[in-house]
Amino acid sequence: MSGDWDALWTNIHLATMAGSEGYGEIRDGAIAIHKGRIAWIGARSALPEGHRARELHDGKGCWLTPGLIDCHTHIVYAGSRSDEFEARLNGAGYEEIARRGGGIMSTVRATRAASEDALLDASLPRVQNLLAEGVTTLEIKSGYGLDLDTERKMLRVARRIGQTMPVRVRTTFLGAHALPPEYAGDAERYIDAVCDEMLPALAAEGLADAVDAFCERIGFSANQTAHVFEAARKHGLPVKLHAEQLSDQGGASLVARYGGLSADHLEHLSAEGIDAMAQAGTVAVLLPGAFYFLRETRLPPVQALREAGVPMAVSTDCNPGTSPMTSLLLAMNMACTLFRLTPLEALAGVTLYAAKALGMAQDAGSLETGKRADFALWDIERPGELAYGIGGNPCRCVVNGGVVRFTGR
Repeated sequence: MSGDWDALWTNIHLATMAGSEGYGEIRDGAIAIHKGRIAWIGARSALPEGHRARELHDGKGCWLTPGLIDCHTHIVYAGSRSDEFEARLNGAGYEEIARRGGGIMSTVRATRAASEDALLDASLPRVQNLLAEGVTTLEIKSGYGLDLDTERKMLRVARRIGQTMPVRVRTTFLGAHALPPEYAGDAERYIDAVCDEMLPALAAEGLADAVDAFCERIGFSANQTAHVFEAARKHGLPVKLHAEQLSDQGGASLVARYGGLSADHLEHLSAEGIDAMAQAGTVAVLLPGAFYFLRETRLPPVQALREAGVPMAVSTDCNPGTSPMTSLLLAMNMACTLFRLTPLEALAGVTLYAAKALGMAQDAGSLETGKRADFALWDIERPGELAYGIGGNPCRCVVNGGVVRFTGR
């Protein structure tokens, strides 16, 4: 497509993440934007004759990638759980802390008590850290309310983040995250409330883009999770699942059976779960921050996922209890050093496959004509360098929807 463009970027190297091999590199490339979309992309030498653009940008020889996507976060919450961090270092286990009233319920109490504005104010600095590292799309889960009013409050805050900050936000209803104290000993009744009261109300208000659950011994059973998935299907919402983090509950096979977008964590994933995910096209979302923070030793079966052709996304899992991390670049490094992903797989995991994990692959995750113009400019020598550094940030510019949203040094 040639003609009048809104903007043209040249003197850049492109890692398009499109195609079947490598980074989709185009050396000395160019990318044109029109009405917030990629209108043309290719080698600068191949630019159409007579092209015109209202804005011209010199990339100064930097690398340009798709905007990064953090596809699994719990970034809206109140309070801190640094005391639990210290308790774990003194020998307490994650399940032990949860069973004595800590864990998720500690954050539930703080989040229920916080106002909507206070939650927004607490969340924005976390989001800003991600945006400064090239993130243009962010998934935000609820799940620290466990009652309709607070779940609604969290999801409204998530929507406000997308309105306040230059980032696209996808919201996920995670009512089936933990059993609240008012339903102690009666998980079935709580799941009925999630399915018959909370989910219909939030779906009707347009606050949820997807539905998640925590299928685990300290969470909910496979049968209870299936009940949630049936309710999500009734309301036309896609599903995803916290699966096989602490034990194998058959969650990956279950979410695959419902055509789920993703199964996340997966340290205890079975061969049957891998096969089910491969057949359904369900993305494996790897969360090395939680693995590191909890000092886990059982690795997700990355080589088996690789051999089965299951796409692997990478995310921060930003949350107060098990992964208080607001750096997707660090998550990429951890995915390589701890889980043995290659730098190419890590970058695909925060672009191409992260988009797929959110059901957004047609519009995001790679640099291709017609897709939304979300990209980041990096002062690096090669794309693999993004997974190499620890603590640095080579991001020089972030473009979201064709508009320059952030410029670094």
